[in-house]
Amino acid sequence: MILFDLKTLGELVTGSLIKRENRFLATALVHNKIKKVHIADTGRLEEILTPNRELLLLKNRPGLKTDYTLIAAKMEEGWVLINTKLHRPIAQKAIEQGVLGFIPKSIQAEVPFEKSRLDFKADNTYIELKGCSLVQDSICLFPNAPTSRGIKHIQDLIQAKEQGFDAYILIMAVRKCRCFKPHPTRDPVFQKVFYQALQKGVKFRGFFIKIDANLYVVFDGELDLCT
Repeated sequence: MILFDLKTLGELVTGSLIKRENRFLATALVHNKIKKVHIADTGRLEEILTPNRELLLLKNRPGLKTDYTLIAAKMEEGWVLINTKLHRPIAQKAIEQGVLGFIPKSIQAEVPFEKSRLDFKADNTYIELKGCSLVQDSICLFPNAPTSRGIKHIQDLIQAKEQGFDAYILIMAVRKCRCFKPHPTRDPVFQKVFYQALQKGVKFRGFFIKIDANLYVVFDGELDLCT
């Protein structure tokens, strides 16, 4: 199942990571020149953004502070998506194709709920999407850094469920693993709220994506919750 065509983004080139300068900026060697790269992912990514890592980059329009935007990094398993701005359109396509177990008649993105926003509402179901790039001991883990925003969104799902709506935590894993669980130490409060949500009837659904040889982002199977 094709979820997104990366080639539609614009001019894509490869480069080699020199250094991650801060959360949003890296330097990379592109065509033997040092270039500034915008990182659209605030996660720690220590095991991915290492020196000399091959990168897939989108050339930025003139006038921006950076020359390129990071799209993916080459790992042993192939290209791994490293751009959270692409998560929502990819996940929306997956939802439209039935990743939640049903084909919705309607779907809205960035839906207001109480005093915040949730990623999607599909028919009578509220959905919060979390992208997962951290893998340790064959287990997919989220979050890879403390996330007060993520905690609030899970609490919103609990409230939605209490109001009579269906609610899903949707995990989209960009790397292969055996199963998923909330990270036990990066944010213990998120872990606690995650399991509270499941106890209160919020549902879990996970799936894998991969980037194929033609730079299509494709559905790559279901992701189970660790037991």
